[in-house]
Amino acid sequence: MELQVLLALDEEVKPGVAYPEILVELREKAKSEGLWNLFLPDEELGAGLTNWEYGMLCEVMGRSLVTPMVFNCSAPDTGNMEILAEYGTEEHKERWLGPLLNDHVRSCFSMTEPETSGSDPTGLAARAELDGGEWVINGHKWFTSGYNGADVAIVMVVTDPDAAPHKRASMICVPIDTPGFTGVRPVSVMGHDGGPGHWEVTYEGVRVPEDSLLGPRGDGFTIAQARLGPGRIHHCMRAIGSAERAFELMCERVHAREAFGGPLAEKQFVQDFIAKSRMEIDSARWMVLHAAWRMDTEGKRAARQDISMIKVIAAQMHQEVLDRAMQVHGALGMSDDVPLSLMWRQGR
Repeated sequence: MELQVLLALDEEVKPGVAYPEILVELREKAKSEGLWNLFLPDEELGAGLTNWEYGMLCEVMGRSLVTPMVFNCSAPDTGNMEILAEYGTEEHKERWLGPLLNDHVRSCFSMTEPETSGSDPTGLAARAELDGGEWVINGHKWFTSGYNGADVAIVMVVTDPDAAPHKRASMICVPIDTPGFTGVRPVSVMGHDGGPGHWEVTYEGVRVPEDSLLGPRGDGFTIAQARLGPGRIHHCMRAIGSAERAFELMCERVHAREAFGGPLAEKQFVQDFIAKSRMEIDSARWMVLHAAWRMDTEGKRAARQDISMIKVIAAQMHQEVLDRAMQVHGALGMSDDVPLSLMWRQGR
């Protein structure tokens, strides 16, 4: 695939506007060429890549806001497919995983709540109780990523309120059209819709069969951790790809733009921007790849500390580099005439 074609899509994909037909065409081309579901290490379901190998591809995909969609590698579908592959029953896989892998349905992930701390999922308030062979779900969620256009939600809810903190919650598959499951509104993120849509949703007496439970009862936290570990590698490497693109735009700008009698590239302050950005991008890259290598060689549990570090370092690096790139572009950098401000918002 020509990266420039993918980057050009950024000029056509605007917030609130349907994706152009070329995106559909590129998805079909990617599928026909085997560039599809690259994130799954299972060779029968995906490309059979290691976390390190797929991380390198994530950096390339991170250069464009829409590239992950082309290869069916965009969140939250990726994380949902990973846990369906690992924890789903044969019925779950037939009903949801297969169609997700083949681009026939979409999914969303529903965990965060407005009333509880998003960084502490052990404190969730949404409940699910068994009643006559069905789970009855009641609760209030927001930042339900991917709700817009989804067919199924993977929901994290409390099923055992008296259990130990890390054994209180479970994951349940809930079809979007289930009565009582309501999308309240898309949550605006800094004036934009947040890409796939971060929705506020409510569950009011939502009833699904008992076998909708994903994985063992009480293992919601464990499954969430399994989902988020590889996902953080993916997000961090995409952030590095985004920062690399911003760095290139910054370098082009400082050579092309003149102020105070010479190009910006000759200004010491601007040179400091360039030097710091180069060091920060490269440092973050090696830390993320090291975390991916540890996951591949020692397992997710052994890499927990590395993953905790990279999710901070990569995010901070991205914000710093994007901010510098916007500054050297002046007022243009704040506008949507260049992708920098949107890249900054998405990263934030």
